[in-house]
Formats: sequence, C-alpha cells, structure tokens
Amino acid sequence: MKAFASERIRNVALVGPSGSGKTSLAEAMLYRAGILTRVGRVEDGSTVCDHEPEEKEVGHSLTTALATFEWNGHKVNLLDTPGTFDFAGEAVGAMAVADMAVFVVDASTGLDHSTIDLWHQAADRNLPRMIFVNKLDRERTNFEEVLADLQSTFGAGVAPLEIPIGEAGAFHGIADLLTDTAWIYDSGHAELGEIPDEMEEREHQVHDSLVENIVVADDDLLERFLEGDIPSFEELEEVLGRGVAAGTVFPVVCGSATIPIAVDRLCNFIVEVGPSPLDRPPVVVTVGGREVEVVPDRAAATLVQVFKTAVDPYLGHISYFRVLTGTVERDIRLTNGRTGDDERLRNVMSLQGGESVDVDRLPAGDIGAVSKLHATLTGDTLSAAGRAKVPAIGFPTPVLEMAVTARARVDEDKLANALHRLVDEDPVLTVTRNSETHQTLLGGLGETHLRNVVARLERKFGVQVDSEDVRVAYRETITAKSSAEGRYKKQSGGHGQFGIASIRIEPLPAGSGLEFVDEVTGGAIPRQFITAVEAGVAEAMAQGGSSGYPVVDVKVAVVDGKHHSVDSSEMSFKMAGRLAFQEALGGARCVVLEPVMAVEVTIPSECLGDVMGDLSSRRATVQGSELDRWGAQVISAMAPEAEMLRYSIDLRSITGGRGRFTAQHDHYSRVPAGVEVPAPPEG
Repeated sequence: MKAFASERIRNVALVGPSGSGKTSLAEAMLYRAGILTRVGRVEDGSTVCDHEPEEKEVGHSLTTALATFEWNGHKVNLLDTPGTFDFAGEAVGAMAVADMAVFVVDASTGLDHSTIDLWHQAADRNLPRMIFVNKLDRERTNFEEVLADLQSTFGAGVAPLEIPIGEAGAFHGIADLLTDTAWIYDSGHAELGEIPDEMEEREHQVHDSLVENIVVADDDLLERFLEGDIPSFEELEEVLGRGVAAGTVFPVVCGSATIPIAVDRLCNFIVEVGPSPLDRPPVVVTVGGREVEVVPDRAAATLVQVFKTAVDPYLGHISYFRVLTGTVERDIRLTNGRTGDDERLRNVMSLQGGESVDVDRLPAGDIGAVSKLHATLTGDTLSAAGRAKVPAIGFPTPVLEMAVTARARVDEDKLANALHRLVDEDPVLTVTRNSETHQTLLGGLGETHLRNVVARLERKFGVQVDSEDVRVAYRETITAKSSAEGRYKKQSGGHGQFGIASIRIEPLPAGSGLEFVDEVTGGAIPRQFITAVEAGVAEAMAQGGSSGYPVVDVKVAVVDGKHHSVDSSEMSFKMAGRLAFQEALGGARCVVLEPVMAVEVTIPSECLGDVMGDLSSRRATVQGSELDRWGAQVISAMAPEAEMLRYSIDLRSITGGRGRFTAQHDHYSRVPAGVEVPAPPEG
C-alpha cells in the first residue's frame, strides 16, 4: 500500500461488547473496499481479524487485530478489539492510539453495561466517538428504541445521520438524513431510491432536528439558517466533522455487517467526518527532563509508540506501533526511551489480521508493525532524537490470580521462559513468584483470560501446566516477652561443636521485621559469633512459629552465653541461636497475621446494598463511598486477602458484570478469634 499524507489517514478502533458484530463489521468493510473477494464468517473461523487459533475455537476476539484498507483516497487503519472484560487491556491499547472509536451496538439486544463502560473510558481519553447500530436484519429489533436509549445515556450529542428502511427481514436500506435521500441494497449494492411514504414525515422531522443541532455549532451558519438559507451538505458535513473531532457530537449510523447493508456508508462517514491525526491534540513528550508537545509532522525527528506486542511462531516478537511524528523507514535506527538501547527496524509492515505486507515507509499518524526488536515492550517509545517518553497507556491491573506448576519436570525451565514471553505479549498479565508460599502466580482480568494464557502456553511453547489454589502468605508474631537458652553440643571425635546462647524476645510494632541487639558482656560470646546467633534466629523466624508461618516483628537481644576455645564455631552458635528462638516462642504467645488489602470497588448505585452486604460477609471494613464523575458508587474498604481471592468472579455475579475493583496489599493484621487458618503446605 502506498504512503498517505497524515490528513488522509484514519485510525479507527472498533469497540463494543462481545457478540455485537465488530469482527463481522471489519470483514464487511474489507470486502466493500475490495480487499476481500468474499466475506468470512466468525462462526467458520474464516475472518481476517480473528486469526488466532484460540479465537477460532471460541468464536470471538481475544486480541486486537489490525486491518488496513483504502477508501476514497484515504487510508483506514482498523483496530478490531475484543469485547469481554477479561481482554479489556487490548481495547485500552487500541483506544490509546486511535483517533476515533466506532461503537458497535447490537440492535437486537440494545445498549449494555460493557458499551457504557467503554464509552466512559473513551471519554476519559477525550477520544472522538461514533456509533454503528448493527444487526438491523435480526428479529425483534427497534432502531428508535435503541436510539432513544443512546441519547438518554450519552446525552444530546448523540446525532442520528441515518434511519433504517424496513425492519428485521424486510430491512433493505437506509435514509440519509443529511441529504434527504434513500439508499437501497436490494441488488447487494447501494442504489439511490425513494424514501417510503410512511417514513417521509419521520425522516423530515429527524432531518430538521439534525440540521438545527449542527448549525448551532457555527455562528455564521446559524445566522444564515435563521434567515432562511439552508446550508449545503458540504457545509453541514464540515461543521459535523469539527464537532466529532471536539468530542461534542457523536454520529449514529446503522446497518448490518453480515448482509452487508450500509457498511459502505459507514466507511464514507469515517473518511468524511472522522478526524485525521492532524485533528487530534498534541502528544506531550518528555525529553531530557522537559515536556514538549508533538504533532504529526513527517519531516520532524521520528517518534513512535508501541501499543501492542504479539509473539508469532515464525516472525518472533511483532511490535505494533503508531508513528507520532516523523517517518518510519526500513532499517531506521531509533532509541528506546525506557532502556536507552538502540533498535534497528529492519522490516516495516502493514498488517491484515495475521498476514503481513512489507512497506517502505510509514508517515506521521500512521500505524504499522515491526518484528524482532531486541528489548522493546508494549508502552515503550522509540525516538530518533534520543530518549523520549510519552504518558503511559494505562492498562488495567489484574484482579484474579492462578497458581501454576509445570506438569512435567522437564518443562520447569521452559515454563519460566514461556511465561516471560507471554508477559511481553500481554501487558495486563503478571507473573510473580511468592517467596513465602513458593507458588508461581499468574495475574489476569478473569478466569477466561487466565485459561487463554494456559492454552497459549501449550500451543506456542509446548508447555503444559497444572493449576492449584492460591495460598495466602500468612505470618506470625509474638504478643509477650520471653527468654530462653539455646544449647548446641556435638562431639564425634576430634573437634566438636559447642555453643550456648541466651536470648530475650519481645514484640515490635507491625512492619518492623527483625531487630537484633547485642547485650553480651564480658566476652561470654566472642564478637565473631554474635552474627552467627543472629543468622540462626533469622532462620528460625523464617521456618515459622507454632502455626508454621514465618515470624515477623520481633526484637531479639542476645544477653549471655558460653563458648569453647576449641569446639566453638559459627555453625555451633548459629544452631544455638536457632534453638534459643524456637524455645523462646513457647512463652511469647504467638498469633497469626493475615495480609489485608486496600480495596476500591466501583459499582452502579442500585447494587450498593448487595455489594456492601457481601463485603461485610468477607470481614471487610468499609471506610466510605462516593460518586465518581459518571454517577457510579466507589466503595473504599480494607479486606483480608483470604476473602478476596475469588472476588472478581463473585462481584460480576452480584452486579451482573457491571462492577469492577482494584486491590493492593496494605498491611498485616491479627486473625480474629474463630477464623480458621489453614496449615501451611508441607515442604
């Protein structure tokens, strides 16, 4: 594909809930643009965008796919995003580099909470939006009801540009409200027709309302309109485009992706009223400690942002990027803003789903991909002007963890490498090794997300894993002072082992760890053996107290002891310190501590009572609630980690999928009486 000027590029993210028809719409757009000779079907696994094996198996998108086509002298970069919350990170990455989001709404099911949540995310990014009401050929569809719901939910800026001609199986065209014309698709292609008599009054009514709403955005146009001068289509379209770019007008168009009807009209609106990269605000870039604003200028120093990474079995790592400014050419060398390393972009590609096409260059504002970068990750910036950074994309944080182990011993080393590569590919996925529970933990956005990670481990890397319950990292501490003597004697011929250490232990405030004090006088224990006593105490604390969990927040003073000039050694005093601490614990009244999370739960107001009750049943302490900018309730609470392990699943059930939360470790707290604490695993 040839290079296009920045003003003739359109970067569009298709967003909406799973099942709304985003991938089918992308397929129909590619077909109408002449890229495809036939329309693939999601059900058959034959679409361009759902190219991963896991996507074909489950029948919906799991990753963002890039597809490109030319329309009326413009280049359109389509980013087809997943619609389920488990893969929300993909949609976030796409919206971070798109210049407009097209929301795909299923006319047969109407507006749902997923669309509303995505809309709020787009609004928070000040991203221009338009709406495609899809599946109007289905039974039990009512465009007027869907439109009314959109306007009541998203405000007066929602402006219909089309209304359907016919309903359900009789749907066969659209009425264009800007031009007062009808387009009929009985032949499979758009043909100019007549607006049906029964629709004419309604069409004129909506047309007049649309024109009035458009002209109020332009003083000169409004003055002429009030004087009886009806603006031309071109004038209305220009003002409409400014409103879309400003995020104050949200056009609504309609059709069906699977027939397809009016998909070509959507493509027209994307290039005619959709913003180009030049219509978007400058990007704030930090260079050398100072902030500068960058606009798409193909003659400037090159700066790109990587928004997605994929692992291909043949090409290796593929980095999807947007050119923020300058021009990317084959073999260009750029500096990674995070690492400071130089990267050579040996091959620059345009993508059609899973297929790649080499291109010579990509100008400012364009989107493409490159393979085999050395150490570049999602979110990194690459610059020709040294180290530069742009604001973080803001991917969601994991809300559910799964513990995994390699099924076969020979796969243990392969597992670590495979997980590292999957983390490179998925910016939401986390992999941690809990040193206290000795578990490898995968963190994701839900069960579906984590199951997909396990499936990719096997398909891409040949590593099979078993999952197990996540164990909570309990700890113990003491509540009273205690003293004890540790004696270690061993004689087996020749030099023996001899060490006696007397210690005193007492509790410390939470978070203090181990405080070790030397109070030995008169040389009862030589100075070189004091550190050995401390090491023995630390080992005993790590081994665990009466319940078997590591002991924390203890002050230990070594007060006396005995040594032998020949048989004493560091080993003997290390053992003495360990034995002394274990003995002292018996009189120190140990208690078990549990990790407590700082939790923030965002829910619709009507779910407040149910969620509050559920949190109370989880021993949570609610600290307060407030309304966010969208009118949702935000609850702040402290909750034991043991009660929150499966909270993401339960919260979705309680709120019908409308609730979300974040949680992070805050502190350790004493386990209340009557709460059962599981025994630590053996070994």
